[in-house]
Amino acid sequence: MRPPAFWRNPPEAPGVLARLLAPLGLLYAAGTARRLRNGAQGALRAGVPVICVGNLNAGGTGKTPTVMALVQHLGRADHPVHVVTRGHGGRLGDTGPVLVNERQHNAADVGDEPLLLSAFAPVWVARDRAAGVRAAEYAGAGLVVLDDGFQNPSVHKDVSIVVADAALGFGNGRVIPAGPLRELVAVGLVRADLVLTIGNDAAQARFSERWGPAVAQLPRITARLEPLPTGMPWQGLRALAFAGIGYPEKFFATLQGLGVDLVRAEALDDHQPLTDALMARLELQARAMGAQLVTTEKDAVRLPQRFRRQVLTLPVRLSGAEWGPLDQLLETRS
Repeated sequence: MRPPAFWRNPPEAPGVLARLLAPLGLLYAAGTARRLRNGAQGALRAGVPVICVGNLNAGGTGKTPTVMALVQHLGRADHPVHVVTRGHGGRLGDTGPVLVNERQHNAADVGDEPLLLSAFAPVWVARDRAAGVRAAEYAGAGLVVLDDGFQNPSVHKDVSIVVADAALGFGNGRVIPAGPLRELVAVGLVRADLVLTIGNDAAQARFSERWGPAVAQLPRITARLEPLPTGMPWQGLRALAFAGIGYPEKFFATLQGLGVDLVRAEALDDHQPLTDALMARLELQARAMGAQLVTTEKDAVRLPQRFRRQVLTLPVRLSGAEWGPLDQLLETRS
């Protein structure tokens, strides 16, 4: 489902619906805390370092490009990095661990994000994160990046990174369904070692103003998402863009920043299946408007085969991150 607009309200004015739903949010937060508390004693301690890339928000913070950047930063021939992830939307994650093979698997098998990540490192999908980490270690991993496991107590983390969108911050500061959070900021950050905020300079300043005191006790790394050079002349391109990510508005804004003439922006649900019927409708609309279909990398891996040559993809990567605080933590904890 799309995040409701009131989730983005400032904490000091969360809105009527947020206040009405606050008791349910407290129940959700209590359930998260109970699950973490009950599962902590049996957590797997792997024989290799485990770095968790997670968030407090329910999606849309930039974890996938962060994992890509981490793999590139940390990977060495004598220290191979493997990724373990749930594989949202993939049927094989329920029976895993399964090593993702981009030639054999599709998004329905393993999820869209694991397919993207498999171009950067060996990726294991598993509902049971501990089993996934054991499989990666057995297969020769020198370090494991645990994608989206911050609220999962089954694996001991050597370093936990909380990723936040600098512009959105932690929304209205409330827990689902009253707000976008899986747990309260003050509670979640106790388990974190680093905070990574993603956004331009203005967004970073806004995050510092609103949430700086909450994260002041932790090292903070700042970064931004930048489009990869593709050789595509985006300036003036007439486009119908569609995106099924946490906050598709960010993708649409990126296209407009490149000079794209965005005649229609179709915001889909996160991980929404791109059925033949949906794509046929978008194709007809784009043709009627004289527009080119454009989407994200994550959506592109879910495209039906016959539409893949008709849709342009805009890849983005994490840029500007200074990983010194992470390197220091790994050195002291290895």
